[in-house]
Amino acid sequence: MKKITILVLALSAFLYSNDIDGKEVFKTYCWGCHHETAEAFGPSFSEIANNRSKDEIRAYIIDPKAMYEAFGYKRTVMTEFNLSDKELDAVTNYILLQKGK
Repeated sequence: MKKITILVLALSAFLYSNDIDGKEVFKTYCWGCHHETAEAFGPSFSEIANNRSKDEIRAYIIDPKAMYEAFGYKRTVMTEFNLSDKELDAVTNYILLQKGK
């Protein structure tokens, strides 16, 4: 029984340590052009969250060139990033946290 408990605790610690913080993904990839609540080079995350669904946000991050015209943007197309699924989920959820701010 002790071995099972230790195994479960070790596995839980491993899974918890692999959680990715959306704010850290934002700081790494997005902060140069986006801010949480103020417009910078690109729209603020609050503007994005208030006007886009989770699927639309993900689609734009995955393939900005394809979504650029569909969203009616006039500025330069966003840089493409090769984010992992966990990073993509984390930053998408972080963007959505800015809704209403």
